[in-house]
Amino acid sequence: MSDDPVLARMDGDVGHVVLNRPHARNAITVALADGLHDALVDLAARARVIVVRGAGGHFCAGGDVDEVTRLRAAGGDALRGLFDAFHRACSVVATLPVPVVAAVEGSATAGGFEFVQAADVVVVRDDAVLADHHARLGQVPAGGGSQRLPRLLGPQRALTHILLGERLSGAEAVALGLAWRSAPAEGFEALVEDVVARLRRGDPGAAARTKRLVHEGLRLPLEDGLARETEVVLEHLADPAVSERLARFRAR
Repeated sequence: MSDDPVLARMDGDVGHVVLNRPHARNAITVALADGLHDALVDLAARARVIVVRGAGGHFCAGGDVDEVTRLRAAGGDALRGLFDAFHRACSVVATLPVPVVAAVEGSATAGGFEFVQAADVVVVRDDAVLADHHARLGQVPAGGGSQRLPRLLGPQRALTHILLGERLSGAEAVALGLAWRSAPAEGFEALVEDVVARLRRGDPGAAARTKRLVHEGLRLPLEDGLARETEVVLEHLADPAVSERLARFRAR
């Protein structure tokens, strides 16, 4: 297998991204963060859906301690480069026109958990471990968790998880709304395949516009978001491809 920190490939119209540092539980380095960003952007131009997972039985254990130590010794600007690179990798998901699925096995902690929060659809193994354990190490969330988790869970629940460093199983993540479905080890691949198949059957234009609406709306007051929704729906219905699909539906 290649020793590149991120592997990317197309399988038909499905893009696959693999975080490929299994010896370090796919811990984040600048090279991994940059590779993740670039793979997502590249595959989104060709894929109907993208699946992100980790090599070696783990999703991602957060920042690589050796990398952080090395960059810290080089000064603040060098260390900022790591955080900026990972922020780009997480934030780009919202800008892509295709759904991005996080398929989580093993550990998804710290930065790994933060990427999960940025994904469009999350599926997990029942025995996965998800946690923001920055506080346990005397650290502050550095990959967006202080901003995304409160938006997903509310500020009090998010702070409780972050400050306690609470570990969640896959099933518990589903119960909290941080993942869509979980499955035991023997059924996990079937779950991933089912999600991918269902997303592939969707209309690409509708998926892209829906993602755009959701992320734009989060930055707007409700009234403005509703007005924006109407604009995008009208834009969608004016698309010739949509008109053709509606005509076929009526012909049934």
